[in-house]
Amino acid sequence: MSNENFYITTPIYYVNSVPHLGHAYTTILADVVNRYQKLIGNKTFFQTGTDEHGDKIAKAAGVKGISPQELTDINSKRFKELLPVIGATNDSFIRTTDKIHKKAVSDLLQRVYDNGDIYKADYEGKYCFGCERYLGDDELKEGKCIDHDKEPEVIKESNYFFKMSKYWDELKSIIDARPELIVPEGYRNEVMGLLAQNPTDLCISRPKSRLEWGIELPFDKDFVTYVWFDALINYVSGIGYPDSIGFEDKWNNSHHVIAKDILKPHCIYWPTMLLSMGISLPKQVAIHGYWLIDDSKMSKSRGRVVDPVEYCETYSRDVFRYYLMRGMRFGRDSSFSFDSFKDLVNAELSNNLGNLYSRVVGMCKKNTEGLIPSEVNYQNVDRELLDFSKSFLEKTKIHIDNWQIDDYIGEIIQFCDSINKYINEMKPWALAKEPGNAERVNTILRTSLEGIRISFTWLSPVVPDKAKKILEEMGVTSDSENLIASFNNQIFLQGNHPLPLKVQGFPRVE
Repeated sequence: MSNENFYITTPIYYVNSVPHLGHAYTTILADVVNRYQKLIGNKTFFQTGTDEHGDKIAKAAGVKGISPQELTDINSKRFKELLPVIGATNDSFIRTTDKIHKKAVSDLLQRVYDNGDIYKADYEGKYCFGCERYLGDDELKEGKCIDHDKEPEVIKESNYFFKMSKYWDELKSIIDARPELIVPEGYRNEVMGLLAQNPTDLCISRPKSRLEWGIELPFDKDFVTYVWFDALINYVSGIGYPDSIGFEDKWNNSHHVIAKDILKPHCIYWPTMLLSMGISLPKQVAIHGYWLIDDSKMSKSRGRVVDPVEYCETYSRDVFRYYLMRGMRFGRDSSFSFDSFKDLVNAELSNNLGNLYSRVVGMCKKNTEGLIPSEVNYQNVDRELLDFSKSFLEKTKIHIDNWQIDDYIGEIIQFCDSINKYINEMKPWALAKEPGNAERVNTILRTSLEGIRISFTWLSPVVPDKAKKILEEMGVTSDSENLIASFNNQIFLQGNHPLPLKVQGFPRVE
C-alpha cells in the first residue's frame, strides 16, 4: 500500500454553455483515478472548477442583458451541480472570479513583470473569439479556425506579451529529460513538434477599451489579463499558493487531466509561465481524445451533444461511468452511440458482473440458508483462484499509472470470467446432490464470494454506488481502511453473515 500525496485536476470548464459529455468524461476519469489512489492508501486532493473571464462571456452576457458576473454565477452553478450527478468526489471547486484566485493571478503577474518577462508592443493578428486567442496560419484550414469553423477577425492593438520564447529551449530540455511529463507519447511528440518551430511570445492582455471582464493587470490599470494566463493559474491558486500548509506536497505530485484541444496552453504556455514564476512544473499532464458523434467532435453549436444528466438519471451514474471508462482508449478518439452503450452495459455489467453475484447468492440460498459459509477447507484449486487475484494489484497499478482505465476494467472482467469458469468446473450444484459434500460445497461458494468481494473492491472507483452496496451486503464496510485492506486481500468475509434475499444487479438496457 502507498502513503503518498496525489493531486489531480480537471481543466476549469468555460461557462459560456452548459456541461456536456466531454466535461463529464474528463471529470469522471479524474474521479476514477482519484478514488483508486485513495483505495491504495494515498492522500488525495481533487480539484475542478470553472473559467469565467473573457470575450465570449462578456458577449453572451450582453446578449442576455445581464452582467458577466450574473451569467457566470448561473452557468458555474450548472457545472457544480453536475458533480454529484456523475459521482465526482472533488475536494475543491475553484472559480476564476474567486478572491483567492484573483489575488494569486495579480501576485504572479507582478512577479513575472518584475522578472522582466513581460513587455508591451503593438500587434496585428487573426483573432478567433471561440479560442480567445490569435491564431497562426498553421491553425487555419481554408482560412477558418479548425476548431470553430469560422474565419478569425483581423485585430490590431497594443497589448502586453509574456516572453515565452525565453523559456522555449529550457522547456524542450525538460520534456526530453522527463518523458513521463506528457502522456501518451503521441501528444508529447506533438508538443515537441510545436517547440521545434520558431519560438513565439504570448499575448497576455486585452485593453479595457475592448474588454473589461477580466482580472486587471497590477502594473497597468487600462488592461485586463488574457484568459489563459488567468485560467491556468487555478492549479496553484486552488491549493493555496504560496502560503497554505501542504502546498508543496500537493504540487510536487500534481497531475493535470485535459482534452487534446487544450494541449498547447497546458504543455507550452503553462510550463513556460511556471519557469518564469519560479514554480516547479507539474508531475504530469495526461491528455485524452474526443468523444465523437457521427465521426465529428461534440459541439453544442453544431447540435452534436450528449446530456450526461439524462443518461445518469435514466440508467444510473454507475452505468454511465462504466461505459465512458470502458468505451474509450485513453489518448484516442471514441465514438459515442446508444447501441454501443447498450451492448457494452448488457454484456459486461448485466450478463457478467451482475449475473455472477446473483448466481452465487442463489446457490447460497439453496445450500447455506443464505449465509456466507464459515466451515470451509480450502484446496489448491480454491487457493489458486484467490492467489491469482493478488497479482492483480501490480497489474492494475500499471494500468492506472498509464491512464488505461479500459485495461484496468478488463483485468477485473477477466477475473470474473475466471470465477465463472471455476464454478462451472467445480459444479457445486452437482456435489450438493450427494451426501457428505456440504463442506466442499461451502468452500466453493465461499471462494466464489471472496472473488466477488475482490472484484467489486477493484471496481469501486468506477461503479462506486453498486460496489458499496454489494460489499456492504457481503458484510464489508466501505470505509477507507477496510477498502484498503480488502484491496490487498488482508481481510476476509465473515462467516454466517446473511446475504440479501433479493439481489439487484445491473438492469439490462433495452
